[in-house]
Amino acid sequence: MNSRRIGAAGLALAVPAVLALGGCALNGTGGGSDDAAADASGEVTGEVTLQTWALKPTFTDYVEGVIADFEEQYPGTEVTWLDQPGDGYSEKVLAQAAAGELPDVTNLPPDFALSLAREGLLADVAAVDETLEDTYVPGALDAYRYGGLDGTFGYPWYLTTDLNYWNTAMFTEAGLDPAAPPTTLEELVAQARTMKEATGEYLMSRKPGLGDFAAEGLPVLSEDGTEFVFDTPEAAEILDVYRDAYAEGLLPDDVLTDAYLGNSQLFTEGKVAWSTGGGNFIATTVENNPSLEGKIAPSPYIGQTPLYVQGVSVSSQSANPATAHALARFVTDAAQQEEFARQVPGIFPSTTSSQDDPELAESDGTPQGEAKRIAFGTLTTARVLQPVEVTDAMTTIVNQQFAAAIAGDKTSQEALDTAVDECNKLLADQ
Repeated sequence: MNSRRIGAAGLALAVPAVLALGGCALNGTGGGSDDAAADASGEVTGEVTLQTWALKPTFTDYVEGVIADFEEQYPGTEVTWLDQPGDGYSEKVLAQAAAGELPDVTNLPPDFALSLAREGLLADVAAVDETLEDTYVPGALDAYRYGGLDGTFGYPWYLTTDLNYWNTAMFTEAGLDPAAPPTTLEELVAQARTMKEATGEYLMSRKPGLGDFAAEGLPVLSEDGTEFVFDTPEAAEILDVYRDAYAEGLLPDDVLTDAYLGNSQLFTEGKVAWSTGGGNFIATTVENNPSLEGKIAPSPYIGQTPLYVQGVSVSSQSANPATAHALARFVTDAAQQEEFARQVPGIFPSTTSSQDDPELAESDGTPQGEAKRIAFGTLTTARVLQPVEVTDAMTTIVNQQFAAAIAGDKTSQEALDTAVDECNKLLADQ
């Protein structure tokens, strides 16, 4: 569950994992620049650079239109647009930052922004804009607030979230009601048991991650961001549920191995009856497997709804902070975001005023339209579930330990204790 999910390569599609920015030493002061914030009240004029992530050529007309509108609204401004390829974007941003060449405004998901904020290379936008709380949904703003740092280090841009998707044909065959799918983990296991006994097919098809703990309201990272704290008895109980379900044969045998294809792929192949995905999941799934047309029903996510965030951050070293902040606000204002959402199925505006847009909030009666309505309706309460401090190395540790617990090779509490200990060692080195 990573904010990079809605980064490059078509925006509405999942983004392949890229290297995180953490672990690289940059020259900075930590926590943003008060001087830059003070200077941002100056005249909006002059030249600035805007860097995006793999929007050319698909969205060239849109971005160029936004820039033209900005320059018209603020005579005397000139925006240079840089667009970087999807692959290697994090390394490119790091190189720019290390060379003192970070663009004035840069498209950064929250996990990318963290490392730069720690080094004092991003401006605290809350020190510049007192309207943030009224302008953007809470979870999107919280995504750019980090434990141990004082400030908000990005203007939220476009969002997406997850909901549940069910194979209605498999439900009906198992004697289950596709109009009453599971709403809790306990119901999920119970219906998985019913389906397995009735048809031999799988409903459950993935092991849990840290986001599952957060979705159940359990703490994962301390408030100050200094240590992981997910080794609780309540978390162990969740792992125990999956352990027992796996032992009962309610999950595929290879779900704990590297050979596992993932529940989304298995759902697309019609081999499992449940997956999670964004608001445009049905369209992309049916495109890959037309036989599922009319056989997919959406429902709200179980527990706290996850949020995936993209945003733009302002360099604390910008030579023209007033114009940089004005551009960042303009790119992320309601009108621009609503137009972007119309062009890109599956993404939604982060602006609070957009939540009443009937074009986004209402369903056309189709399963796809209902999925869009459900997803859009959760944006004001959705949150980033997995802390952005979690690196790929930490994820590997968590996956290994959780797999050991679910396989019964160690107790759930032992697995959690080991995972927390190892992840905290890596966190201390960030």
